[in-house]
Amino acid sequence: MEVVGIRFSLFYEHQLPRPWDDGREQRLYQDALEQIEIADRVGFDYVWEVEHHFLEEYSHSSAPEVFLAAASQRTERIRLGHGIVQLPHQVNHPARVAERIATLDLVSGGRVDFGTGEASSGAELGGFGVKRADKRAQWQDAIDAITRMFVEEPFAGWDSPFMTMPPRNVIPKPVQRPHPPLWVACSRRETIHFAARNGIGALSFSFVEPEDAGVWVDEYYRLIESEECVPAGFAVNPNVAVVLPMMLHRDEATAIDRGIDGAHFFGFALAHYYGNTPHDPGRTDVWKHFQERRAARGFSRDQIIANARSLNVNIGSLRGAVGTPDQVAELISRYASVGVDHISFVLQAGPNRHEHICESLELFGSAVLPRFAEGREEREAAKAERLAPAIEAALARREPARKVPAGYRIDESAEVARARRARRPSGVRPALANTRNELRESVRRNAFKAIYRFVGNRTDAQLERRFGPGAQRLFFAGMARAYDPSVKRGFQGELEFRLSRTDGATLAWTIEVHDGRARSRPGPASKPALRIRTGTADFLRVLSGHTNPATLFMDGRLTLTGDTELAPRVSEMFGGPSPY
Repeated sequence: MEVVGIRFSLFYEHQLPRPWDDGREQRLYQDALEQIEIADRVGFDYVWEVEHHFLEEYSHSSAPEVFLAAASQRTERIRLGHGIVQLPHQVNHPARVAERIATLDLVSGGRVDFGTGEASSGAELGGFGVKRADKRAQWQDAIDAITRMFVEEPFAGWDSPFMTMPPRNVIPKPVQRPHPPLWVACSRRETIHFAARNGIGALSFSFVEPEDAGVWVDEYYRLIESEECVPAGFAVNPNVAVVLPMMLHRDEATAIDRGIDGAHFFGFALAHYYGNTPHDPGRTDVWKHFQERRAARGFSRDQIIANARSLNVNIGSLRGAVGTPDQVAELISRYASVGVDHISFVLQAGPNRHEHICESLELFGSAVLPRFAEGREEREAAKAERLAPAIEAALARREPARKVPAGYRIDESAEVARARRARRPSGVRPALANTRNELRESVRRNAFKAIYRFVGNRTDAQLERRFGPGAQRLFFAGMARAYDPSVKRGFQGELEFRLSRTDGATLAWTIEVHDGRARSRPGPASKPALRIRTGTADFLRVLSGHTNPATLFMDGRLTLTGDTELAPRVSEMFGGPSPY
């Protein structure tokens, strides 16, 4: 096996499946800190900590800056990554983000990596009142402001649709100059492109096979080196990271027994909160639902068996890096050979036990990591030298730091008055537009709830009777009306849906997107950009969140023809939830 340099990290959600005993959350945090001490000692390069709110069982990590500060005092060399900070302004004011990142950089001795994201779960967006349609614009607004707060002295102020702030010297400043390395959460190929165009490291949460990741890596670095790259910050961080569940043992069956339920719960709970599954705060038992529905959602325990020659990340059922040292090393080598820079492992997931996690970390440090340590610095130096001209050109395209007008002085009354004027609605038309958008979002939420209740435990025949031609016509017409041109990413063309029945009959429907509008009609498309074929009952189960489309795809019950990269965007384009 070829030895190739690559960086390794741990990734933490702080998962805590029900039932919850007294003291469980405290033990969870203390165990994680002990695990990070081991990771620092055995040679892991980074630890990443998420920021999530209200996602009970899936992530009890709402104040990552506090946890990472604690980790900084118990470690010496491991880098401390925010993976990620949510940047919508209602969740985190940009000035508070800049202050916290800089403070953590100071107390850790310059070991911070600053991962960012938009937030995407309905629980979080709704909880903080963030409009889904605004979250990308809010990210762009916030990252520009925050990076300026790091480098401008004083910060020259801000006036945007999302934030008004007068000039202030935002302190402290970080140890790393101009600022800690920037990353952004990515879940699809197009968000990998988005990261590259902004000169930011791509932290990918898609469980992709190494060969598919290689395509993303090639496209990422092509964009980094192109004129399309205009850095969001004042430095470029050209890196691609992938996230994988892991559990390690010298006996493959033992590794599976210890780690596969945690890996599968991680994927199941992610889909629970980022799909259409209803959730009642404080009452829905995600762990119980996982035990009852895991196979139907694509997390079949029976499909994971020992004696695999090599590891497949997510073929048939999610596995990731659960196996022996040799198996995991071979998987890492496949990622490294296609140019992936960084692999982040999720061990603390679902019911995984603390002692098993610690054993895995020790074994990784002794039996896997040394195979990839040699030549890392030389590889990274060669990459930096190769990219240096492109990075220099990209930074020249970034608008420079600003200066405060001469003589500016703090004036509380005037500044508060300006802030009030900025928050005031600017006319009847924008207010009406906001009302329409809110009504549309309310209708969309209620429609998905209704579909979930409608599908329930009904048989294929029952669903086919209730979702006949008339109901389908109404559904696809409503789907076209819900079309959001802001997320089309330049797409124009036809989408064809072919829904079959158990008696062999098939109905075709077409949605045509053109000039910012979508129209539905019965019948096949003339030149479909994407054709989706599945059963009528399966189509409804996917819409309602009862079934994972990946499971149908692997079972041959769902086929895609044409631009398959378009498939993950269909939901978001027509009013559905977008991935993480």
